[in-house]
Amino acid sequence: MKILSLICLYPPHHIGGYELRCLEINRMLRQRGHTVEVLTSDHQIPAAIGQPEDPGTERSLKIHGFFGHPWLAIGELRELEFHNHDRLCSAIKRVKPDVVLVSAMGGLSKSLVLTLMRLGVPVCYDLCDHWIARSMNADVWLQWWNRPDASLPARVRRAFWSLTGRRADWDRRAPTNPIRHARFPRIFFCSAALRDLTARAGFPVAHGQVIHCHVNIERFRGEPPALDHPVRKLLYVGRVVEDKGVMTALRAMRELKGGVPVELTICGNGDAPYVAQLKQYVQEHALPVTFTSAGMAEMAAMYQRHDALLFTSEWAEPFALTPLEAMASGLPVIGTTTGGSIEIFRDGENALTYPAGDAVELAARIRTLAGDPALARRLATTARAEISRYSLPVIVDQIEAYLQETIAQWQPVPLPLYNEP
Repeated sequence: MKILSLICLYPPHHIGGYELRCLEINRMLRQRGHTVEVLTSDHQIPAAIGQPEDPGTERSLKIHGFFGHPWLAIGELRELEFHNHDRLCSAIKRVKPDVVLVSAMGGLSKSLVLTLMRLGVPVCYDLCDHWIARSMNADVWLQWWNRPDASLPARVRRAFWSLTGRRADWDRRAPTNPIRHARFPRIFFCSAALRDLTARAGFPVAHGQVIHCHVNIERFRGEPPALDHPVRKLLYVGRVVEDKGVMTALRAMRELKGGVPVELTICGNGDAPYVAQLKQYVQEHALPVTFTSAGMAEMAAMYQRHDALLFTSEWAEPFALTPLEAMASGLPVIGTTTGGSIEIFRDGENALTYPAGDAVELAARIRTLAGDPALARRLATTARAEISRYSLPVIVDQIEAYLQETIAQWQPVPLPLYNEP
């Protein structure tokens, strides 16, 4: 297959695990003989400047309003939209892809979805975040042209440009259709939870397939703890932000203080004011908690230095990667079942679970695990045995088959005129 991969951020200029996931998938598809070229934004991470680039990567799209980029007035935004659509059309003309694989689109023009419909090329959407459910309806360009409750000056300009034919001219360069015209005939999600959330937001995606995220079981490899190995060193890995439930972990540590001899490492970065708030709480209550950070190359060793992972997220994460890494590393996991996590954890079988935000219940689960090394070993052993279903080759098998099926079965969905119902 000749594949054009469309994504907002791409390594080495990335901010999270999902972009790294796309990189690893693209590399394995190339190893299997497919051609994969990438069209992404020109956003740069200072620390990544000068690092090696993945071959076939074009960094020419412009971001609007995300990752520190400014929100633009309609005139400037129009030029950004024209630019992005020109770059997409040029890439399709150059690559002549059998299929376009669209991944994370936060910050990119959502009207690119409409341009792909207009071009009629086979398109497959790979959903690992909420950009359809939440960002489509918030897209400034499409909203400006279609909001019935727009300001009076905006409605006057919109009517003038429609009557004079300018909207029709501009629409040919960057679609101005209402969001309800968008269709996603071929789409897969990293979890059933994300698919259902997107469908509940009003988008026609209930037919979407579920292909879970992968974990690199070669990088994260460890043995479950010995029967006599006590659970003492707890680990949190992830962004240090409020919706990740880090404060709940600290409150649980306060519940355990003086009773269970455990310590907690918080590994990650976050906004300075929130991190300072957490550190002040730790200091005030004299908790055995350490704050640190680590790069991807250091994470395997980080897991190995600890006895259990706390997955405390309190928002509906599409499909969390850190529990999979911990399970592959032989650690038992205590976690919440918000979002896609419910598709990983089975309480008492491969993990212990607790209600999100409930520090008392989290403390109880830690107390149980710390007092029962045999339970810790059983949970970790079960999870470790199951992790192969999330290995990179297994997941790429599923993606490869879905892309080939997309090409074989493709039937384009025409884009209506912008003024059609």
